[in-house]
Amino acid sequence: MIYPIVAFGNPILKKEAEEIEEGKNIDALIKDMYATMDHASGVGLAAPQINQGIRLFVIDSSLMLDEEDTEKGIRRAFINPIILDEYGDAYSFEEGCLSIPEVRAEIIRPEKLTIEYYDENWNLKEEEFTGMTARVIQHEYDHLEGILFVDYLKGLKKRLVQSKLIDVSKGKVSTDYRMIYPVK
Repeated sequence: MIYPIVAFGNPILKKEAEEIEEGKNIDALIKDMYATMDHASGVGLAAPQINQGIRLFVIDSSLMLDEEDTEKGIRRAFINPIILDEYGDAYSFEEGCLSIPEVRAEIIRPEKLTIEYYDENWNLKEEEFTGMTARVIQHEYDHLEGILFVDYLKGLKKRLVQSKLIDVSKGKVSTDYRMIYPVK
């Protein structure tokens, strides 16, 4: 099943997501989230983006990598994740979001992180990720905390995207995927 993506302005995108009961069968939801992410040509999708206020996201960071990259991307689900640490050199990269189409901005994030999460089989894992994979995880993890990439913008940069954000919330955007808009 392909879910519609929740657009900027929907209150679920600003709420902290709830933990999922350990062992709960969410296989179908994870499969649908991958299908929805792929259909929208995304590299990550958090449950709040499909109107599910739970701590779950899926990523496919291999889509962010070039042939010359030494890093290997991953396609994985993260259940009840907790970022334990973020470290390394901070660097800027232009980010976008399926919930905020047609808006992109340079966001500064640390290059590495350590995260604890459950995989799709409810095995507890603790791993370090770097580079683009770490960035995709940080972006999707923010969704679970009620944070959007545009929340990192300040001053003039924030004001420059404000009218675009209003347009997104009103459905004045063009996408190749279905969306749920908070204002009509």
